[in-house]
Amino acid sequence: MTEILRDDAEGIARAALLLRTGQLVAFATETVYGLGADATNGAAVAGIFAAKGRPQFNPLICHFPDAASAFAHVVADDRAQILAAKFWPGPLTLVLVRRANSPISSLAAAGLPSLAVRIPGHPTARALLEAASTPIAAPSANRSGRISPTRATHVAADLSDRIAAILDSGPTSVGLESTILDLTAATPTLLRPGGIPIEALEAAIGPIDRATTACAIVAPGMMISHYAPRLPLRLNAIAPARTEAWLGFGPVPPMPNFTINLSPSGSLTEAAATLFDALHRIDAEATARGLTGIAAGAIPAHDLGAAINDRLARAAAPRGTC
Repeated sequence: MTEILRDDAEGIARAALLLRTGQLVAFATETVYGLGADATNGAAVAGIFAAKGRPQFNPLICHFPDAASAFAHVVADDRAQILAAKFWPGPLTLVLVRRANSPISSLAAAGLPSLAVRIPGHPTARALLEAASTPIAAPSANRSGRISPTRATHVAADLSDRIAAILDSGPTSVGLESTILDLTAATPTLLRPGGIPIEALEAAIGPIDRATTACAIVAPGMMISHYAPRLPLRLNAIAPARTEAWLGFGPVPPMPNFTINLSPSGSLTEAAATLFDALHRIDAEATARGLTGIAAGAIPAHDLGAAINDRLARAAAPRGTC
C-alpha cells in the first residue's frame, strides 16, 4: 500500500529513507509532483519506468539540492554557470555533457552522453534531496503520457499501490514542468518550453534555437503525444460542440456546456498554475456527464503561453505519436 506522508520533518525523513533503500517516492516540486528514485541505483530507476509504463528511450531529469552537487555530474560551461546563478533554484533544467565518473545510472540518461539536471525551487523538495544524500531521478508522477500531477490526489489516482509513498505538500505553485535547455552544443537549444520563458533565458545568455523535431528524444517531455486526457481535445476552438466540455481562457462569454476557465482575468501565470489540475477535472467531469470531447479556446503564444500551448498540443496529439 502506498504511504501518504505529511510535509514535515518526520515525513521528509521517512521519504528519504525509502529513497535510499531503492523505493519510489512521489514529492512536490514548484512545477509538478515528481516520481523520485535514487538516480545512482539502476534497479530503482528501472522501477520508475515500470510504474509509469514509460518508454526507456525517454531520459529522466536528475534533481539536486544545489548547483555544486549538480555540476559534480556534468560539465558546466560559462553559460550554465550564468543560468544557474540566475534561475536556480527554479523551474529550469539544463542538459549538459555528463562527466565520465558520474555514478548516475545510464538508464536515467537513456544511454545518452548527456544528463538533464535541475535544482527545484520547492523547499520540501530541496530538504528531501538533502536528507536523501543522493541524486534523485524524477519525471512527473503519473502514468506515461497522462496529465501531469499538481496535487497528491492526482498522484494517488494514477500510481496508488505502484509506489512506496507520496509526500503530500499540497498543490504546486508553477503548475507547468521546467523549461529544458540543451547546452551540449555551441548554440543553446530550447527542447521544452516551461516555467522560465525563453525571453528570460535569452536575456541572460543570448540567442537560443528552438528544437526542430520532437522525435529525437534527448530530454524528458519531448514526445508529441503527452499530458493526454482520456477524452479527445480540440484546440483553438471558438465554442464547444454540443457534446464537448469547454476549457476557456480570459473574459469569454458563458458557455452552455460544462466549463472550466484557466484564468477569467487572462493571466498566463494563473493559467499555467491551473492547467493540469483543470485537465484532470474537466476530463473526469465531462466523462461523468456523457460528453465525448473537450474544446479548448485559444491561448496567447507569448511568455508562459508558449509552454501552455505546447502542453495542450501534446495533449491533443494522436495517441502513440513519437
